[in-house]
Amino acid sequence: MTILVSVRVRSAPLAYPATRYAPPEFVDLASKEVRRRLSAGGLQAVFNIAARWKLREEDVRELLGGMSHASYLGLKKNPEAKVLDPDQMYRVSYLVGIFKALHILHGEALADEWIKLPNTNRIFAGRTPLAYMLQGGVPAMHTVRRLLDARRGGV
Repeated sequence: MTILVSVRVRSAPLAYPATRYAPPEFVDLASKEVRRRLSAGGLQAVFNIAARWKLREEDVRELLGGMSHASYLGLKKNPEAKVLDPDQMYRVSYLVGIFKALHILHGEALADEWIKLPNTNRIFAGRTPLAYMLQGGVPAMHTVRRLLDARRGGV
């Protein structure tokens, strides 16, 4: 003969363990006020990166979303006068992140040349990372950023 016994076990509610980690504050690029606060600094960072990478003006304009020559010159003369749109802010963010990752991974000279060196990684298929990003736009910038973050152990 088999006897079935039912046992009720009380358990504490599930919860994550305590930690000092806090996620970074969310940056709302839909907010014009946030973009106004970040635009001038972001543009100055892109101009500095472009100088370090020795990029042509046409390439910088394309990386920023395909802006005209006149708009670009206006930005260079007075970066505080323009509030970037969300797409341009994402582009700026990717470029800054790529620059930072390269300088973590490589010495200064290689970090600044890497973007223009032919690359045998299958993502680039022998092209330069710059050519890949110019052709692929934001998705390609995202891919390059993720590749570099993975190489430095940040993914």
